[in-house]
Amino acid sequence: MSTSVSNGYSSTAQTHAGYEPEGPHRSIAVPVHSTTAYAAESFQQLKDLFARKRDGYAYSRSGNPTTCVLERRVAELEGGIGAIAVASGQAAVAVGVLGLLTPGDHLVAATRLYGGTVEFFDDSLADFGATWTGADPWDLEAVAAAFTDRTRVLFVESIANPGAQLADIAALAEIAHARDAVLVVDNTVASPALLRPGALGADVVIHSATKYLGGHGAALAGIVVDTGRFDPRRCPQLFPRITGHNERFGVTFADEYERGGSGYLAYARAKYLTDFGASLPAASASLLLTGIETLDLRMDRICASTAHLAAALREHPLVTRVHHPSSPGRPDAHIARRDFPRGTSGVFAIDLAGGEKAAEAFLDALELITLAVNIGDSRSLAVHPGSTTHCHLTPAQLAACGVTEGTVRLSIGLEDPADLLADLEQALSAAAAVAVSEPAPSPEVSTVGA
Repeated sequence: MSTSVSNGYSSTAQTHAGYEPEGPHRSIAVPVHSTTAYAAESFQQLKDLFARKRDGYAYSRSGNPTTCVLERRVAELEGGIGAIAVASGQAAVAVGVLGLLTPGDHLVAATRLYGGTVEFFDDSLADFGATWTGADPWDLEAVAAAFTDRTRVLFVESIANPGAQLADIAALAEIAHARDAVLVVDNTVASPALLRPGALGADVVIHSATKYLGGHGAALAGIVVDTGRFDPRRCPQLFPRITGHNERFGVTFADEYERGGSGYLAYARAKYLTDFGASLPAASASLLLTGIETLDLRMDRICASTAHLAAALREHPLVTRVHHPSSPGRPDAHIARRDFPRGTSGVFAIDLAGGEKAAEAFLDALELITLAVNIGDSRSLAVHPGSTTHCHLTPAQLAACGVTEGTVRLSIGLEDPADLLADLEQALSAAAAVAVSEPAPSPEVSTVGA
């Protein structure tokens, strides 16, 4: 298929991957299979489906033909060997991570993460008998030092939410693989149109497909992609639930690799997707497939508008910092040049002098930009992370994320950038009336060389 950028991303695959018109009507658009169950041809067929001796559909909690097209399409866009579609991005984090861990295992994660992911690691992960340690992804020595002999996963965001810090995926992959760990990359903010983490060494890619993949704020969804780099048979003692015989299902999931499949995904689907019931409705999958058809076009427009607005906001006296890779002195500028030739997406943050009061006045004054907690919408959105998406984090965790009382997260959409800038400027004028003078924070620093 034709490619649109040098990373191998295919704009043709956005529209065609994973589906061929079939059946008596040969529908060009992917049909919506709005059904809970599927009529079996025979007793033996249904028995074989439950015994995992044949492929097919029995009940939509574990698979649906419309959802399957979405899985194949996103897997191809990410250059992977397979995918699981689930009900939300949070479900993708849970299913994707738990599919790699056993009780007593350990996870290392970037300190710059979406608040809901941090809460999952802090709270629910412990309920499954696993632990985690945070490390600054710009400090590679700190990341390596956080590993233990029970570390099985390194988890990072390719573009961090909300500060748009870029992760050095290739360097982090070297650290993880040298210790037989799996590198899991949340690629939500970048999307495969801007970055394919698997090409840089990532083993598993996760998306909140609610965001840029869907692109229109119309459906919740999550995706877990196996890039094909992770083969647990290389170190079977570390991933026994995949490489050992599973008594419940009567199979060894690692056998899927012999057939060109993913034992990791087969295990995660059979156990966690089915047990949690985090199934993606066919109607939601259809909305996402429609959104994906224009993904690269939307990302081009969004990246250009965002870079323009970030530059303009750096000149405003009320803005003490713009958290965007284009900002002077950012330690990840070299990553932007090397890994993100097309742009660094539409999510970034600004710090306002005057703290939360200034942020409140700014957000309440916005007219075109919507006050909402989503990102990746066709509409531009803004929110105060400290009181919403990151409100349950400790002061130390907020500081590690770069979130202050005056931090506002912006998600730039498809509107005319001149209209967006006018709205931002009038909202800043309103915020200036309540702002108090504060010293500018120190620049972001890192031990990673430029």
